[in-house]
Amino acid sequence: MYSLARPLLFTLDAERAHGLGLGALDLAWRSGGIGLLARPRVPLPTKLLGLVFPNPVGLAAGLDKNGEHIDALLALGFGFIEVGTVTPRAQPGNPRPRMFRLVGDEALINRLGFNNAGVDALVRNVERAQRKDGLLGINIGKNKDTPNEDAASDYLHCLERVYPLADYITVNISSPNTAGLRELQEEQALRRLVGTLREAQERLAARHGKRVPVLVKVAPDLSDADIDAAARVLSDLAVDGVVATNTTVARTAVHGHRHAREAGGLSGAPLMGQATLVLRRLRTRLPESIPLVGVGGILSGADAVAKMAAGASLVQCYTGLVYRGPELIGECVDAMRRRKESPSRGTANAE
Repeated sequence: MYSLARPLLFTLDAERAHGLGLGALDLAWRSGGIGLLARPRVPLPTKLLGLVFPNPVGLAAGLDKNGEHIDALLALGFGFIEVGTVTPRAQPGNPRPRMFRLVGDEALINRLGFNNAGVDALVRNVERAQRKDGLLGINIGKNKDTPNEDAASDYLHCLERVYPLADYITVNISSPNTAGLRELQEEQALRRLVGTLREAQERLAARHGKRVPVLVKVAPDLSDADIDAAARVLSDLAVDGVVATNTTVARTAVHGHRHAREAGGLSGAPLMGQATLVLRRLRTRLPESIPLVGVGGILSGADAVAKMAAGASLVQCYTGLVYRGPELIGECVDAMRRRKESPSRGTANAE
């Protein structure tokens, strides 16, 4: 079905198509027609972060900013989905147009800028969701007009609001579309912010009687020295996990494309190599007790296997879903199962 709908969707502005696609997905789920879009979830139970993921393939944050489509997205066969990024207060994001397809490169550029309805609206949506299958991550950020020196207050506010509802929480300090946000990845700033959130996590665990894992999402544009410094901080503070990576500001892989000069984060196939390099370097510098989620450029089962070979325990996709549709999910699970059953063959294929 998606192969038939994609040509029509691709005639529309990317953001409009995004909204229409999610609306159609909700309609299919409510009417019981979701089976026309996706096959049943492919099981591959994965124990991680004190949780059992039905399978290790998830949806990256950004597709469902406000948690309005949780049940329909889970019905596509994901083992987990991540909603957000959410901020304390509603904000419109950057002016339109702010999403661009680079079809020949199987890529997107977006400069949405944390457009969302605010954390209270997201909480209401999550509370209404049935969530029968799969796990839910919630991605938190800061408002655009909050200076970095006060960023911790925004993250703390969101952490406290979503903590009772999330299976895990991701701290987004790596979007390129909020001015200055990536400065929070600098070693001392990262230590202050993550240290504050780790202390709050322990307080919330005692208050709610459950410990919700908190992960940190990093950029693919960090230098080797910056990756090493971030790994030191995240290891010292014993974070629960790291999501590698967000979108890139680099344009080398799409040089000459008519949209290449558009500001924003590049995702999709051109991101695969750099994101996987960051993932691999983090794996060699973090203790095995800190698992990695591999994101960026997954458009096939082989790409998911390559993330595993580089050290990921879970993977997420977003742009791949735009280009490939729901069939990508099961393809990735099948490929990851084959690698687990024959690790040496899977690693060789990924090299």
